[in-house]
Amino acid sequence: MEIPAGLTQSAFSELIGCRLQRLEEGVAEVALTLEPHLRNRAGKLHGGAIFSLVDITMGLACSSAHGFDQQSATIECKINYIRAVEDGDVLCTSRVIHAGRRTLVVEADVYQDERLVAKAQGTFAVL
Repeated sequence: MEIPAGLTQSAFSELIGCRLQRLEEGVAEVALTLEPHLRNRAGKLHGGAIFSLVDITMGLACSSAHGFDQQSATIECKINYIRAVEDGDVLCTSRVIHAGRRTLVVEADVYQDERLVAKAQGTFAVL
């Protein structure tokens, strides 16, 4: 898949440290390392950082499905947090499970090694 330069990273995704690992039609994988500024008061990876990782990865999956010449926006997203992350890397994999003319439905799994950290589903509008 040929992607124009600069379309897979936003200022926010760079700020929190997201790293694109894989991008195919309708599928995206993004990694994130637990850094000190991403910790919650208990010292674990903040749920908002996990949610941001999910939203960024889902957005990339949408773009890879409908093309980077179109925009999409999150309409809604539901996430289940399964386990806390104390250190290391997490990997989010998002897959478009429905690509309509006006909306896309995407699911995502966040893993640390073989352990499920979070599971999410979102709906995106094609703009």
